Amino acid sequence: MPMLDRPKWAPKRIDLTRPSGARVYDYLLGGGCNTAADRKLAKRLIEVMPQVRATVRLNRSFLRRAVTYLVGQGVTQFLDIGSGIPSVGNVHQIAQGLDPKCRVAYVDNDPIAIAYAEPLLRENELATAVLGDFRSPEGVLGAPEVRALIDFDRPVAVLTLLMLHFVPDSADPARLMGRYRDALAPGSHVALSHPSFTGADGALLAEAQTVGDIVQDTMEPLHLRTADDLLRIIAGFEPVPPGVVHLPLWRPDSAADVGRHPESSLVYGVVAAKP
Repeated sequence: MPMLDRPKWAPKRIDLTRPSGARVYDYLLGGGCNTAADRKLAKRLIEVMPQVRATVRLNRSFLRRAVTYLVGQGVTQFLDIGSGIPSVGNVHQIAQGLDPKCRVAYVDNDPIAIAYAEPLLRENELATAVLGDFRSPEGVLGAPEVRALIDFDRPVAVLTLLMLHFVPDSADPARLMGRYRDALAPGSHVALSHPSFTGADGALLAEAQTVGDIVQDTMEPLHLRTADDLLRIIAGFEPVPPGVVHLPLWRPDSAADVGRHPESSLVYGVVAAKP
C-alpha cells in the first residue's frame, strides 16, 4: 500500500493488504477503521449472506444488555478480550454511563485495534487497551496495564464476544477459560457470544456455510460450536437465566426484539457467574 494511502492509525509493520477480523467487524458496524481489503471481504460476505450486518448488530445489542445486567449485579470491572476496534456503544461507554466508577481493560491481538483505541481512551483514567491474546491467559492477566487497573480480589466480568470461534479445539478453549476462571474472585462473571449453525437449514444454512468457507480462505478457520460445547467451555461458571440461547432470546428489551425466528441469528449468547 503506498505510504500516502496508509491510514494514520495503521502501524507500519502491519500488512494492510490482508483483511482482519476486527476491521471487517468494524466495517459491518459502520466504523471507519478498515481498509480496502477489509471492505472487499465484508461486501463479499454481505453479498452471500445479507443478514451478516444484522447479526453483528445483534451481537452489539447483546453486549449492551449483558453489560447492563452485570453492572446491575454490582460488577464494576470488565476485561474485554478480543475487543476489536472501538466504536459507538463500547463497554466503557455502557458501563461508565451506568456507573462512572466502572473500570474497563480492552485486550486484542490486532495491533491496529490497540493503536486505534489508545488515543480514544487517553483521557479516561478508568479504561485501557492492551495487546494480548486469549490463548495466553498469563500474558493477559499479568499485563502491567491490566494489573494496574483491575483488582482481581473483587468481581470481574470477562467478555469474549464473537472471538472464541477463532480458537480451535486443539488449543483447548475450556482449559484456557479455566485459567481465567481460577484467577477471578467469587461473584465474577463471563459473557460470551459464539457462532453456531444450530437451527439453520435450507438456504440459510447454505449461506452460512459459504460465509464460513470464505472466512477460512481469507483469514483463519472458523470453529462452530453447539450450546453443549459452550457449557463445557464455561464449566465452573453457573449460567444465569435464560442460559445459552440465540442472541435475540437473551433478556430482550421487548418481545418485539425477539422476532419470529431468533435462531436465524446463528449466534449463541450466555452470561454465567462464578460461585
